[in-house]
Amino acid sequence: MNMLSLNLPHPIPNPQMTTSESHPSSASLGIVIVIPVYNHSATLRSVVSQALQMHDEVMVVDDGSTDDAASFLQGLNVHLIRHRQNLGKGAAILTAAQEARRLGMTHIVTIDADGQHNPEDFKRFLPLIKGSPDAIIVGKRDFKNADVPNANRFGRGFSNFWLRLQTGKALGDAQSGFRVYPLSVLENLKLHEKRYTFEIEVLVKAAWAGVELLETDISVYYPQAKERVTHFHLFLDNVRLSRLNAKLTMRSILPWPHKKIVNSRKRAGEKITALHPLKSLKTLLTENSSPVQLASAGALGVFLGTLPLIACHTVAILFAAGFLRLNKIAAVSSSQLCVPPLVPALCIETGYFVRHGTFLTEISLKTLGYQAPERLYEWLIGSLILAPAMAVLIGGTIYIMAFFVSLRRPRK
Repeated sequence: MNMLSLNLPHPIPNPQMTTSESHPSSASLGIVIVIPVYNHSATLRSVVSQALQMHDEVMVVDDGSTDDAASFLQGLNVHLIRHRQNLGKGAAILTAAQEARRLGMTHIVTIDADGQHNPEDFKRFLPLIKGSPDAIIVGKRDFKNADVPNANRFGRGFSNFWLRLQTGKALGDAQSGFRVYPLSVLENLKLHEKRYTFEIEVLVKAAWAGVELLETDISVYYPQAKERVTHFHLFLDNVRLSRLNAKLTMRSILPWPHKKIVNSRKRAGEKITALHPLKSLKTLLTENSSPVQLASAGALGVFLGTLPLIACHTVAILFAAGFLRLNKIAAVSSSQLCVPPLVPALCIETGYFVRHGTFLTEISLKTLGYQAPERLYEWLIGSLILAPAMAVLIGGTIYIMAFFVSLRRPRK
């Protein structure tokens, strides 16, 4: 058993640490199974032993345990790193990632130490790692047949919702700790969370950076309530999650793009604007957006831009585009076609005609000032008629233009 003792979440290289031969099926991939542990001595040895049956390279990061967890690993050929104090699960994973790189690895596969994961499911990840070496791969726990606490079911759905809202990416289990991290991804992301919230932050920021998020089905085991050991603090960790989600959501709705670390094709200095549609479409088509996707984004932007969402148009468009996984820049740019006064005036006239059978011809302090609530109501009525029509018109126009622009792009 190789051991390294640390006080910080960044290990000091230890030239005396050695590696053993790996199973042929996964040796060429440079994988190490990482098991962060904090006071799980009752289950640790069993989890590590099962992991060693699946793969020869196993690393345990003892995150300041007070139950002498390391003593339960005697006789097992593992890499052991110890934090002298509890720094959090995220810190333990980052420590493991740095040490894995020093050992010449390319990926870490994290497994929880509490026994809920079956290390045999490690084999399910191997084909995905080989096929998509730059992807983060998450194990989707099977909650159908397990005795899953209600809090865990709610927490998974809650995290899945926020991930979809913040990134437009859908995963079935954003809270699962059984996952694959490419070291190149962890090394290129700016990550600040050190505890449980790390596992949410890394998914969101990786998605923003262009990293593919994949998942595979895994089994899960939850012991009886009296036997469970959890270090999730109901109040503090929920506060941390709420704070993180608020911060990530605010960043997700900002219009400027995220830095890409995988397959970045965006060319610096090119602006997207409705005033230069062909040039903008050429740029957007280089960002893995198809003509259908751009047309859908444009239709969404025009549809919401037509509605009387006073002072909220951009925020609503960014939220909707993110949730529907559409190009946010294309959606916001298309909404520029709906800026006042033309489109609101057309909506008001349409709504007025629906209500009174005639058009509003008097523009005065009385009609636009004292009768403002009525004009707002007519704007809403008119927008419900014009928004779908304009969305179809603009969306169709964007599709035709994008289709012909894409035909002129050089083939690779």
